[in-house]
Amino acid sequence: MEIKEKLAILADAAKYDASCSSSGGTRRDSLGTGGIGSNEGMGICHAYAPDGRCISLLKILLTNFCLYDCVYCVNRRSSNVVRARFSVREVVELTLNFYKRNYIEGLFLSSGIIRNSDYTMEQLALVAKTLRTQHAFRGYIHLKTIPDAAPELIAEAGRWADRLSINVELPTETGLQRLAPEKNLRDIRAAMGSLRLAIDENKEESRKTAKAPRFAPAGQSTQMIVGADAASDRDVLETSVNLYSNYRLRRVYYSAFSPIPDASKALPLVAPPLVREHRLYQADWLLRFYGFSIDDITPQDVQANLDLEVDPKTAWALRNREQFPVDLNTAPREKLLRVPGLGVKTVDKLVDLRRHKRLRFEDLTRLRVSSRKVAPFVITIDHRPRAESDTDSAQLRNTLTATRPRQADLFT
Repeated sequence: MEIKEKLAILADAAKYDASCSSSGGTRRDSLGTGGIGSNEGMGICHAYAPDGRCISLLKILLTNFCLYDCVYCVNRRSSNVVRARFSVREVVELTLNFYKRNYIEGLFLSSGIIRNSDYTMEQLALVAKTLRTQHAFRGYIHLKTIPDAAPELIAEAGRWADRLSINVELPTETGLQRLAPEKNLRDIRAAMGSLRLAIDENKEESRKTAKAPRFAPAGQSTQMIVGADAASDRDVLETSVNLYSNYRLRRVYYSAFSPIPDASKALPLVAPPLVREHRLYQADWLLRFYGFSIDDITPQDVQANLDLEVDPKTAWALRNREQFPVDLNTAPREKLLRVPGLGVKTVDKLVDLRRHKRLRFEDLTRLRVSSRKVAPFVITIDHRPRAESDTDSAQLRNTLTATRPRQADLFT
């Protein structure tokens, strides 16, 4: 095959892996394509560096051949798709050519399992090592690691890559046994634990000496497929909380199950809406940065899945109207973080601003806060919710869902 043809196939196959990029693509399936042709631009994705910068990565598979036969995977052994494989040299040359032309700032590289786990991991690590040692590549490198590969091979990958990731695949062990019986959750968790230990040891050594060798300085991440099995959003979030606390992950990525060619009858007939994936990211943010608990977001006595019409914070506020309105001039920071429409940075600016003056509603406008979204939930010296529709949950829900929110509102 020509390099361009390989790139079309292996970039398309890589788009199912969300563990380096944000959600929001218009379409992610390969139905009717035979597995050829990316619809999001050939191999270019956006990710976030450890310092928060948005960077462009060349996102490809080393190969879409695979020994495993995971039901949900387009690259499974029994899948009827066109196969391709890059050599180590070809991946290195592609990365350097794109990097020198300023198309990308780094590489995200994953792969199907070929020959065996050790051979595949060795090839992935060799790409990163070649870029670093032979070409002095200073860009970002994210490698997908193989859980049952030899520890020394994963250690080699961590020496040259900025971030490593091991996918847990599905939220529950039951789902994994049903849809990917060749994979073992215990092996996956053990590999993640070993990776966390190696990262922690390297950080400790780096504090002692500047000459300590680097090891995955951007940490590790993982991905879960949502909607391929019967797991609820609460199940997904419980797994995420466990992963964050036990393995100190930098991110858990959520990937809505996507239609694939020749799908198994074990898979749902209809793919979940991408907005479900988006709501999970919002809920994840609330758990990590806003002080919410799983019971706040998915109360056991109310619902196990997130509301698709409103964001999780607004859904909580509508269920807990007795907590509102909140006085922006006197409420503690923890309570301000519960107000729909107020993000972490905005809350910190408000807390700082009220040290010098009494807050007025126009101060929110200056901070580019959505007045429609925040008005029913706050009090300032010149504003107080007054209409019945501002206090009644059912009427307020209708008001908030009547107009499509701005993109910025989706993240607060």
